Parts: sequence; structure tokens; C-alpha cells
Amino acid sequence: MSGRQADVVVIGAGIMGASCAYHLAAQGARVALLEANEGPAMESTGRSFASIRTQWADITNIQLSWESIKIYRDFESRHGVDVGYRASGYLLLVPEDRWEQQLAAVALQRSLGADVDVLTPQDAQRHTSFDTAGLGGCTWGRDDGVVDPHLVTTTYLDLARQLGVIVGFRQPVRAIEHLGDEWTLTTPTTELRARYVVNAAGGWAGEVAALANLSVPVGHVRRMIFASTPDGVSGQLPMTIDVRTGFYLRSEGSRLLMGCANPDEKAGYSTRMDWRWMETALELGVERFPWLADVPIDNTASWAGTYEVTPDHRPFLGAMPGTPTWVNACGFSGHGVMQAPMVGKVTAEEIVGGRAVSVDIDPLRIDRLGNAGLAATSLVF
Repeated sequence: MSGRQADVVVIGAGIMGASCAYHLAAQGARVALLEANEGPAMESTGRSFASIRTQWADITNIQLSWESIKIYRDFESRHGVDVGYRASGYLLLVPEDRWEQQLAAVALQRSLGADVDVLTPQDAQRHTSFDTAGLGGCTWGRDDGVVDPHLVTTTYLDLARQLGVIVGFRQPVRAIEHLGDEWTLTTPTTELRARYVVNAAGGWAGEVAALANLSVPVGHVRRMIFASTPDGVSGQLPMTIDVRTGFYLRSEGSRLLMGCANPDEKAGYSTRMDWRWMETALELGVERFPWLADVPIDNTASWAGTYEVTPDHRPFLGAMPGTPTWVNACGFSGHGVMQAPMVGKVTAEEIVGGRAVSVDIDPLRIDRLGNAGLAATSLVF
């Protein structure tokens, strides 16, 4: 790859970088992809909880997620590969003080084509057994479910290679220079020149941008998943979130997977388990799901990964203000898997066509950090 000229260099071979590389190549761009690890999907992507949903409260995220779900749904017919999409559903248990807000969100979701039901807590019991105390109601996303993030990533990379994309593993970017209308990226073994750079480096996106003297505030925050023993629960349970506490669970084969973010988790990269937090998380879970008290935990099957977070927990998409040939696709704060197909598409539009058109990504551009109107946009459930 040394000295190779490309139209675009994509940094990062997680699900986001793989999707961007494929969609750019599909639009005719000459693309090189650089990944620091020895293989794809080895960080946040490979450690993802893999759940996907249309249930958002703003147009941009609904569209990015819903259009991505449709791509996952039709992936086999388009590309000949089943990437593990299953419409197993997604149940939100919403407290009384947020119920009116949730009903407004459902109306918006439905207006954009998403199939979301409004259920009483009693009716929702057919999906998962839970204590109904304090709930205003529940919502059920019929097309929400799961996908295989590793398979999505490797398939996008295979498709990208077929279109001529050069993929380099063990190629951490050590230096980035911008001279004239060209970027020069240096790794331990190669130097690449390109017109555009796509920053899809996940939790390292801030460090990568700093090499180019750009400020893209993205960092790591650990998230842990606790797994039951095999056959720890009977039947298949959909992804279910107690919105009040943030505790979530779903089945994975014969195991139950569950978790809850620690609000006091310090920023920084770590994939070590904190078993003390498990006790606190499960106490929160048992409050809503009393039957969890009898579910045995398998420490060897539990794992930790990281979210790539921004100051407002929303991603950075699109061209960098003042440096339009630097394009961000990072900072998804745990939602990258569910939106990767459409983010790849709008990133390709941004570069090849000059601006994203399939989805209005303006609310997710980095300049919102200095724009009170955009910064105030609510992207919660």
C-alpha cells in the first residue's frame, strides 16, 4: 500500500468503517481502509449487545435506524448473505412521568413507517414478565430485534474488496498531514495520500482527529453484559428495557443476557469486568423483573466492551467545519450497529455527491456543539 493514491481513506474496520468503505466504493470512489488491529470488528463492534430498534424520539435517528433495519432485513436478497437479522422485537417499559413524551415519539415513528405498538403493562406481559408498578405504558417495536455485528462487518469488507477497496490490518495511523487538497496518513509500514479522510475510529476517533490538529471529542466508556448459565431461563425473551433505570435484558440462545450502565463509570478504555457493579445492576433488575433473583449467572460467559461517547451522547456525522474533506462517522454511544448501513450510505453521499441527502444529518454534525438550537434537540427514547 505504500505511497498508494486513493480518493478516500477510511480509518477503522469496525462495522461503521466497513459500511462506509463499501458504500463509498459502490459510488465509484477509490478507497483504502486502515485498521490498527489484526482483524475487523475487534473492539466495540465485536463486543456489542447487537440489538437494533426504530424507537427514537427524533426524525434523524428514526430514519437512520429504520432504514438500516430494512437494509438488514433485505441483506440476503441484495447480497446473498444472511447477516443474522431477526425481528425478535423490542419492548420499552416507560414510567408514568415519561409516558406522554413516549406517545408523541410513537406517533413520529409511525409517521416515518416504523411498526410500533402501544401496549398496556398488562398486555405487554405476553412478551416478558415484569412488575408493572410506576409504569405509564409500554411500546413494542415489531421490526426491532438483533443482528450479527461481526458478520455484517466481514460481509461489508468482502463486498468492498470486490469493488477494489484495499484493506490494511495492523496499520495504526501515527501521523496525519493536510497539505493543499491532499491528506497524507502515515502508519508504521506505509504512507497513503488521499483527497478525503473518514474518521470511523470508534473510541479512538478523538485521538485520530488530534493527529490532524482537529478536535473531535470522542472517548471510551465501559459497558458490561452479564450472562446467565445455559438454560438459565425458559423460552425466548425479546430485548426489554426498563426506561426508569436503564436495565435491559434479552435472550441469546439458551442464555439470558442483561446489563445496566453504571452512571459513575469513569471514561477510559477497559474491557475488564467489574463484578461489584454486577450486584448493583442485578438489584435494579430484580426490582422490575423479580424472577431474575433465581437466574444463575455465568461469569465466564459475561463480557465487557466500550461505547464510543461524545459530550451529548450523540454521534458526529458529516464534514468537519472548515475542513470539509475530513468526514466524521463516529461517537455513536452504543447505537452504531443499528445505524451502520445508513451511515455508510450518507457518508458516501456526503463525499461523492457533496452532501448527505437520504437523511438530514444536520442535527448530528459536530458544529451542533456550538449551536444551542441543535444542541437542544432531544434524542432520548
